[in-house]
Amino acid sequence: MVQERTTDLRGDCARCFGLCCVALPFAASADFARDKPAGKPCPNLRDDHRCGIHAKLRDEGYSGCTVYDCFGAGQKVSQVTFGGRDWRDVPRADARRMFDVFPVVRRLHELLWYLTEALTLPAAGPVHADLRRMLERTEALTRGSAEELAALDVPAHHQQVNVLLLRTSELVRAGIGGGNKKKNRRGADLMGARLKGADLRGASLRGAYLIAADLTGADLRGADLIGADLRDADLTDADLTGAFFLTQPQLNAARGSVGTRLPGSVGRPVHWAA
Repeated sequence: MVQERTTDLRGDCARCFGLCCVALPFAASADFARDKPAGKPCPNLRDDHRCGIHAKLRDEGYSGCTVYDCFGAGQKVSQVTFGGRDWRDVPRADARRMFDVFPVVRRLHELLWYLTEALTLPAAGPVHADLRRMLERTEALTRGSAEELAALDVPAHHQQVNVLLLRTSELVRAGIGGGNKKKNRRGADLMGARLKGADLRGASLRGAYLIAADLTGADLRGADLIGADLRDADLTDADLTGAFFLTQPQLNAARGSVGTRLPGSVGRPVHWAA
């Protein structure tokens, strides 16, 4: 059941109508080669909803696309919320509603990812029943109508989920050895920090800014990495075994090597050095 849920929470572009390439805005920057307003198709989007430069996104200046993941929201909105209707073939008002709903479902699916992972952590056993109820409630929300999704108070629901995720973090990290099991670096500004070989076992790095931080050889076993900004962080030879609430987009934005040890919930990015 957990494996099936995890599969459903991974983007499947073949079942989506290129929503991330249309609904979302982006600005010319180091991540995107040009500006694009919300609701306007990316010029690289082909008629079959595939990216025309997918194999060379980084070379063309679209590295931001390579680190994005909808957590399966694209196919949910395309095939469930709108019943397989292509935004190109519906009235403009319906297309706009589809674009508005997509980021809402994407946020809910990200929460489903965390809740699903929390249920695989034995140390979180005391809150598994509450986590399971919240997961079922969140899943039900994703299956609401377009009107219900548009009216949903996502921040309020996120707060309710976060209470359980925080408790999960406390339970998991309490059982991890090392001097950092109670260390709280939540939201810390660690941009460019020199953390080579640092002992960060069981540390809370929730929402920490680790942009371009040197984490070469760092010990991140059992660390809580929910919301940590790992853009351009160097994870070469770092040990993230047992690190939790780490998502593929976070990892894709970082740098690493064949020696970087990862939890089983994520895969090694193809652009990492061998």
